[in-house]
Amino acid sequence: MSVLVNFSMFPTDKTGSMSPFVAKIEQAIRRMGYPSQLGAMSTVVETPSVHEALAVIEAAYQALEGCTRVYVNATMDIRTDRDNRMESKVRSVEEKIAQLEK
Repeated sequence: MSVLVNFSMFPTDKTGSMSPFVAKIEQAIRRMGYPSQLGAMSTVVETPSVHEALAVIEAAYQALEGCTRVYVNATMDIRTDRDNRMESKVRSVEEKIAQLEK
C-alpha cells in the first residue's frame, strides 16, 4: 500500500518569512523517516498507511508549538496495489516527456 500526502502548513498568526516555520515542519517530517520531497509550495510524503500519513501531519503541526493559528491544506492519493510511487510517478512523466521530444 502507498499513501501519498501532499500538504502545506504554516502559521497565520506570524508575519514575515514562513521559512523558519517550514524548516521546523520539514525537520519533524524527516525525523519520521518516510520518503519526502520538499517543494516551493508544499511537501509530499509517502507512507504505507493512511494512519501514518495523518501522523505525519500531526507531527508537522506539533512542530509549530506556540503558534495560535495554523493553516493546513492536504490531499492524499491512496493506492493499495503499489509501493514507491513518489519516485515512480515522476519517473513515468519524465519518460513520457522524453518520448515527446524525440
